[in-house]
Amino acid sequence: MLANPQTKYTAFPPVGLKDRTWPNQVISQPPVWMSTDLRDGNQSLFEPMNGEKKLRMFQTLCAIGFKEIEVAFPSASDTDFGFVRKLIDENLIPEDVTIEVLTQAREHLIRRTMESVRGAKKAIVHVYNATSKPFRDIVFNMSREEVRDMAVAGVKLVREIAATMPETEIQLEYSPETFTGTELDFALEVCDAVTAAWGATPERKVILNLPTTVELTTPNVYADQIEWMHRHLARRDSVVLSLHPHNDRGTAVAAAELGLMAGADRVEGCLFGNGERTGNVDIVTLAMNLYTQGVHPGLDFSDINAVVRTAEHCTQLPVHPRHPYAGDLVFTAFSGSHQDAIKKGFAARNSQGSEAGEQLWNIPYLPIDPADLGRSYDSVIRVNSQSGKGGVAYLLEADFGVVMPRRMQIEFSSVVQAVADSQGGELSSDDIWRIFSDTYIVQGEREPCRAVRVFEQDGGQAIELTVEIDGQERTLRGHGNGPIHAAVQAFASAGIAVEVHGYEERSMAGAHDDGSAKACAIVEVGVGGRSTFGVGVDANIVTASIQALCGGVRRASSL
Repeated sequence: MLANPQTKYTAFPPVGLKDRTWPNQVISQPPVWMSTDLRDGNQSLFEPMNGEKKLRMFQTLCAIGFKEIEVAFPSASDTDFGFVRKLIDENLIPEDVTIEVLTQAREHLIRRTMESVRGAKKAIVHVYNATSKPFRDIVFNMSREEVRDMAVAGVKLVREIAATMPETEIQLEYSPETFTGTELDFALEVCDAVTAAWGATPERKVILNLPTTVELTTPNVYADQIEWMHRHLARRDSVVLSLHPHNDRGTAVAAAELGLMAGADRVEGCLFGNGERTGNVDIVTLAMNLYTQGVHPGLDFSDINAVVRTAEHCTQLPVHPRHPYAGDLVFTAFSGSHQDAIKKGFAARNSQGSEAGEQLWNIPYLPIDPADLGRSYDSVIRVNSQSGKGGVAYLLEADFGVVMPRRMQIEFSSVVQAVADSQGGELSSDDIWRIFSDTYIVQGEREPCRAVRVFEQDGGQAIELTVEIDGQERTLRGHGNGPIHAAVQAFASAGIAVEVHGYEERSMAGAHDDGSAKACAIVEVGVGGRSTFGVGVDANIVTASIQALCGGVRRASSL
């Protein structure tokens, strides 16, 4: 227990649903997915996304397959309002995608919100107000009737304004915020009043979103609450029952899964669980959990690394290396016994030949085929930085000042493993440095850029590179907002499309025979669908960076 507890807590009372049916249910089809990365996720960031990042995230969500995306809280800021207008005015919303906007049940906020979606082909307007007793008594100082009337008045205003926008198909979503802390009979009273005020029908359904605004208890209690509402709603055939779990107790995924078993139709959440406090429910984990049970989620995570890179770029939040399905290390076995079991599993599967693809996945320690997520098998069966033949990453960092990105550790450890297997025995740190240098730090005749000149031009930076392409020495020129960007443009001038996926630099003081301080630059590049790394080491960081980029391009494209 806590050393000096200062506060008393009481357990949340159970629903008392004695004849619950959800424990016997099986999720056999995916829910309607609604991404709130651009709203709930965005408002929780230390530095909210700018327009470029919001658009990149929106386009990624569309590519993944989301058909409903909450894009903004338009009345909260001109930035959010402007983003909604950009999507509509520039015709950036795919035909099969519906945008959603959020507003509190207050007149001036509703009017501003409705104005933001004017002209859209279709939109979900999401109205909410808190309904629990602490909010009624402490925040609003309102009776139950007054809180119910607040919700109804907001819905009627949305309906009234929607009637003046015949060009836009408006669907209503209502959330009794703090649902899990609200008396169930009152939550039902408010929701029924809302569907009546909207005039909900099976052809014109209302989305009733029942959030765990703050997780208060175990997931089974939330499932009981959802099943109770599912049974008692007055117009259930005119309602899309939606879940919006937060993760305060660390059980949002379980709460969502049990809520679907209890009768819900729809789930709101964020990629990788971003959101207020401990986050929204993690849709990637939810979707892939379904996938491992033979139910296709209707979302495409076949290139999970690309999704991770987009999320990290847009949110400036790292995806944990142990994050389910998406983490860089989740398919890596550090234990020797795990490695042995996995290798035997693959050997048995490979011995089955062409029939393997028709059989159920059954590899020890791997709940899913990494290839289904666009991940390679190399990271699964490698000798990695924490085990086996010497702790590759630790020795490079401790003895030479080289800190490899996680994905580079995976790539380089396979090289070390091949050398160690051929030589037998242990490899010293000097051996590993030699392998690293031979692999990445090419010099002399193999130096990727034999001449580099960087200079200021037209408010940016220009570059000249002398490189060998197809056996011929060529001078390439490019211009950009920095030396790396200029070098990318230089390669583009030769018909070589280069993408920079990552860049890191670090001092290597004392790492060389002369004891001098040098800079080490590591660049992750993609060329023609292949991604790899290049390393440059030089006293000048710009030179090191360009050498790293050129080395990565050479390795990726075999120039």
